[in-house]
Amino acid sequence: MEITVKGSSMICPAQDTPKERQWISNVDMVMATYHVPLLFFYKPNGSSDFFQTQVLKEALSKTLVPFYPMAGRLGSDENGRLQIFCNAEGVLFIEAETTAAIDDLGDFVPSLNLRQLVPTADYSGDTSSYPLFMVQVTTFKCGGVCLGIGNHHTLVDGTASLHFINGWSDIARGLSQIKEAPLVDRTLLKARVPPTPTFHHVEYDPPPSLNTSMSTFKLDPTKPKPSSVSVFNITLDQLNTLKAKSFKNGNTTKYTTYSVLAAYIWRCASKARGLLDDQPTKLYMPTNGRPRLHPPLPPSYLGNAMFTASLIDLSGNLQSEPFINTIEKIHATLNRMDNEYLRSALDYLEKLPDISAARRGPQTFQCPNLCIINWMRLPIHDADFGWDRPIYMGPANVTHEGKIYLLPSPVDDGSLSLVACLETSHLKPFEKHLYEGLVSFDKIRARY
Repeated sequence: MEITVKGSSMICPAQDTPKERQWISNVDMVMATYHVPLLFFYKPNGSSDFFQTQVLKEALSKTLVPFYPMAGRLGSDENGRLQIFCNAEGVLFIEAETTAAIDDLGDFVPSLNLRQLVPTADYSGDTSSYPLFMVQVTTFKCGGVCLGIGNHHTLVDGTASLHFINGWSDIARGLSQIKEAPLVDRTLLKARVPPTPTFHHVEYDPPPSLNTSMSTFKLDPTKPKPSSVSVFNITLDQLNTLKAKSFKNGNTTKYTTYSVLAAYIWRCASKARGLLDDQPTKLYMPTNGRPRLHPPLPPSYLGNAMFTASLIDLSGNLQSEPFINTIEKIHATLNRMDNEYLRSALDYLEKLPDISAARRGPQTFQCPNLCIINWMRLPIHDADFGWDRPIYMGPANVTHEGKIYLLPSPVDDGSLSLVACLETSHLKPFEKHLYEGLVSFDKIRARY
């Protein structure tokens, strides 16, 4: 796919906004310091002004007024800690076109090819040298459009990112103002004084490494094995088949879809990777802290409020114990994420000599570990700019082996997509184990 850039501009807030330096929380500090690449695809709806850039730019400029930190830059305070310079320097807006058609992209499997649809930042300079929000509007020869968005993870998590994007779409569609103004106050996630962690925070412990007996050579984390991304469809029937297994043996606890899926995927991945029985494996489960804090943070909180629920188990246990036991462990780990645990996590991070040491990198989730990211309840298909909802939304590329995303269906039929980045040699066995437990009358489908 060849892409031609037709123009680029910096979009600034439509009105004066506060000029300030904003402190960022410990949860912001431990996020990966890069832009998360997202894609929204739209089929033409016959409108003569379909995705007219002037409409998008004006709406973006208006949206940046309440969301003014998005138009700022990253900087550092006198101690070298990151902070946000709210200076209204603006966000990057690129207009592009391609001779490809949307249908040429098949099932939108995240790849380097799709990554071209999102602007890239040059991280070689100072942190203040690049915008925190970037968007590329690419027009396809079929008339369709892709909105490729890069949002810096230090600035926002998925909930806040979608609040901004969906707010922008509301203004473009003709609403006079954002439905719910963002809450711009990161001090709500300050550590206590003095910081008093009351739990052991396994989520910030180093991940278990692969037993060297698993491999013909000593594992060198700087030379990871080749990984690939696949997308697996799970129908509502298959999901119900799996959930029914959580009611066996007289169990009456109602577990969330995520708990059941996370337990199942963890077991499947351990089998597919051929882990030894005594191999420890760590599961990371990013968890929205907004409703779990007391008092709760509103969904409109602008920043990162994603904490991580985590547990370690032996591969042999996962593969031999009753399925319900694995679900119960995950259920208990997620239930533990209450106000006291989350406040303790903030305090734990506050006491670290160097908080950047708790930042996750490419090695964190790789074999034998796993991170399962839940987008099933996020409003990822609500960005209607006036020309209908997107036909697809998802990550443009997944580069960290061991990361798995759960995405809801764009047509609201209860199905979901599982986007998995695993070592290439593990993907076929993973597909086999995944569908063995989802046996139903549905045709088994996996996309590559």
